[in-house]
Amino acid sequence: MKKVNEYFMTPISILGTECLERITGYIKPMLFRKALIVSDKILVDSGLIDKLLSLLDSEGIFYIIYKDVSPNPTVSQVNYGLKLLRDNGCDFLISFGGGSPHDCAKAIALLAANGGEIGQYEGLNKSKKPAMPLIAINTTAGTGSELTRFCVITDEERHVKMTINDWHVTPIIAVSDAELMLGMPPGLTAATGMDALTHAVEAYVSTNASPVTDCKAIKAVELIVGNLQSAYNNGTDLKSREAMVYAEYLAGIAFNNASLGYVHALAHQLGGLYNLPHGLCNAILLPAVMEFNLPAATTKYADLARAAGHDPSGCSAEANARAFIAQVQQLNKALGLPARLRELRGFNETDIPRLAESALKDVCCLTNPRQGTQQDVEAIYRSIL
Repeated sequence: MKKVNEYFMTPISILGTECLERITGYIKPMLFRKALIVSDKILVDSGLIDKLLSLLDSEGIFYIIYKDVSPNPTVSQVNYGLKLLRDNGCDFLISFGGGSPHDCAKAIALLAANGGEIGQYEGLNKSKKPAMPLIAINTTAGTGSELTRFCVITDEERHVKMTINDWHVTPIIAVSDAELMLGMPPGLTAATGMDALTHAVEAYVSTNASPVTDCKAIKAVELIVGNLQSAYNNGTDLKSREAMVYAEYLAGIAFNNASLGYVHALAHQLGGLYNLPHGLCNAILLPAVMEFNLPAATTKYADLARAAGHDPSGCSAEANARAFIAQVQQLNKALGLPARLRELRGFNETDIPRLAESALKDVCCLTNPRQGTQQDVEAIYRSIL
């Protein structure tokens, strides 16, 4: 049977410095009346959201703000947001922030149109109807959630992250304004940037990769390796911030269509059980999973080494691939990110069997270049204790 590729994208994407100013020009013709704005307390209380609110006010677009989304949005937060939306007669949503507000808003929008509980939509394309319209305004350069069909919600009762892969949750407009990212603290810059790098790497070696996703992933790696550390060292470096906007966007396109792999599957379990930042978990796991995948992805990792600036002359593909793994480890170190699981808040080695068992059920495992057993996954976790 011949391979057939399907491609999913947001209908409209707006990228670049000060591009937020154009947003009402898209909202007004759609005749939306009132928005539920999904964000978090820091972004609202710090005033970063004020420019958006002023733009909406100037055009007479009504809104209500839901600012209580946590770094790992939960089922109860989705349910509360849905109640706010219905009680206030909102007819569209705006998410403002990083992956957490975007994912929470996606889940609310999906339930608003389809009903039921969000757990019913865990897995691949479980919904029947398009979600309520969502405009995603990005304030970090990492998750890609503003343009993708993925949504991750934490089930507080089971302490697991549910992955919803459903084209119906794709936002109708994605906005990435580098100016909104100038104040991002170094730690968040590092974690979200490594999240974007993980997206690019996993999409490139995915069994569902194609020439369309490959070119996006390679360029994303080039931009991230060339600009992430500069953005980390100097948060007001607009050139580096804008480069990371495009890197994150390209990586988002790549994984939205090629999917992901074991790094995300394993990271989802850490984040769900210990309530840890997603990008941080990815950063720690990426080199270890690359080492595991090496027998099945040597040539592709060597390609990424060249994109990252490694000179491959006279070296074997394996040597170049290993050089890239080492480069990722060095970048983690330069960004002040931990290298060991024991450095993570709350981590307990006795949880590894449970983590591994749950990881293998994650939809991201389906396109990993090398399939392993529960013992293999446990070994990945243990290799970075």
